[in-house]
Amino acid sequence: MKVLLVGSGGREHALAVLMARSGLEPRIAVVSDKRNPGLAEAAERTGGRLYTGKPTSPADVARTAEEWSPDLVVIGPEEPLFAGVADALRERGFTVYGPGAAQARIEKDKAYARELMWRHRIPGRLRYRVFTDPREAAEYARAAGDVAVKPARQAGGRGVRVFAEPMEHLGSAVREAAAGYAERLAERIRESYSDIEHAVIVEERVEGVEYTVMAVTDGSTVVPLPAIQDHPHLFTWDLGPETGGMGAVSGPGTTPSFLEPGEYRETVEILEKTVEAIRADTGEPYRGTLSGQMMLTSLWGPTVIEYYARFGDPETANLVHMVESDFLELLDRAASGRLAGYRLEVAEDTYVVTIALAPAGYPNNRSIARGHPVAVDRGAVEREGCSLLYAGVDEGPGGLVSTGSRLVEIACPSTRGYEDAAARAQRAASAVRLLDGHPLVWRRDIGSRSHIEARVRLAERVRKAYLRRRERGETRVYDWIPGRGLLVYDYG
Repeated sequence: MKVLLVGSGGREHALAVLMARSGLEPRIAVVSDKRNPGLAEAAERTGGRLYTGKPTSPADVARTAEEWSPDLVVIGPEEPLFAGVADALRERGFTVYGPGAAQARIEKDKAYARELMWRHRIPGRLRYRVFTDPREAAEYARAAGDVAVKPARQAGGRGVRVFAEPMEHLGSAVREAAAGYAERLAERIRESYSDIEHAVIVEERVEGVEYTVMAVTDGSTVVPLPAIQDHPHLFTWDLGPETGGMGAVSGPGTTPSFLEPGEYRETVEILEKTVEAIRADTGEPYRGTLSGQMMLTSLWGPTVIEYYARFGDPETANLVHMVESDFLELLDRAASGRLAGYRLEVAEDTYVVTIALAPAGYPNNRSIARGHPVAVDRGAVEREGCSLLYAGVDEGPGGLVSTGSRLVEIACPSTRGYEDAAARAQRAASAVRLLDGHPLVWRRDIGSRSHIEARVRLAERVRKAYLRRRERGETRVYDWIPGRGLLVYDYG
């Protein structure tokens, strides 16, 4: 079976590894804007080819598809989806795994996603306001109290800030900080993007345990994958700037230790209702991945923080050691509308810990994280029983060079628990270095006993609170809007 994979990062390398195991004997070609050594090797090993092209260009990808003539095209990142690459390929008769631009709006436009949830009464929704005018955004953020301020457009996971008032005497300072940030963010988004209506979304702030559930769908049937917890912050104990993801934990089976099976099922139901709502809105079946970045909150239990229209990164790395089914068959059946009756098999006794390594400077100063020579002892990683996935590296005549993002992801499985998997990952990290002495950054706490136990304790506190609210039938929340007065939000 001939496959064309679109993308160039760690997620795409993980997808290539998963698909290469298929009994469909895949030949995997890749269209990428750099020479990712993992993707180049996967293409060579399967009898495919690495094409140089711009993944976000419908013309480049369509031209490559016409030359390679694939049975299936798999689109990895979000920006090609936003740019209409899937639409251009389908217009030419190709079978594509990945939603069209109208459906990928669920990720691209966060204001649309929230509006869709309220209009279709999808559980797990938050109250919110959207703004285009920076001054209006500032005025609302100043009055709203505890809020999360986000770019209304997907911006690679960057730009989100949370403002809380921990003590009464700090309230005015926090509100002024939120107002100033909302105003600056609105100005920046208006300057950077012209493909959405609004600039900023201000949401109610919630606390709890975050997790991601990715699901494969053909628009009718939804096949959920195991719940995985991403770790977006750069530094230990969830401190520092938000990144694309510094690691992830999952297992055993579909539900990690901090999540109850019923909460996982509720999350899947949210994704199923969302797939139905998107089809009702667009008139077309959603064929691809729909992911819910979730939080278990004291207000509503499983709550949607945002949606992804693709597989997460680094969450996809964990799937390398979790999924036992034929992954290529799963994607092919979804792309061609034949997912009914498919049964996903996952490793029920396996824990997985993934860590990402990045050059110092990532994510806020990528110019100093770029251009460093990279050395990787792949054998040392494999001797720990782990998988090495290349991400922000480019292979040139002189060897591997950093591109300014996360270099590699190291995914480690264990049947003995998170701690054992985490220890393997930390030992494997020593196999990666920058030859010019520039420092590497990675987290040492992901999968540790103290970190997992803290998640479990937080989930238990949150669970008691939201179950108590449900028992009492508390479904209303109130908001004060400057110039409009009191608004009532009914979640029932």
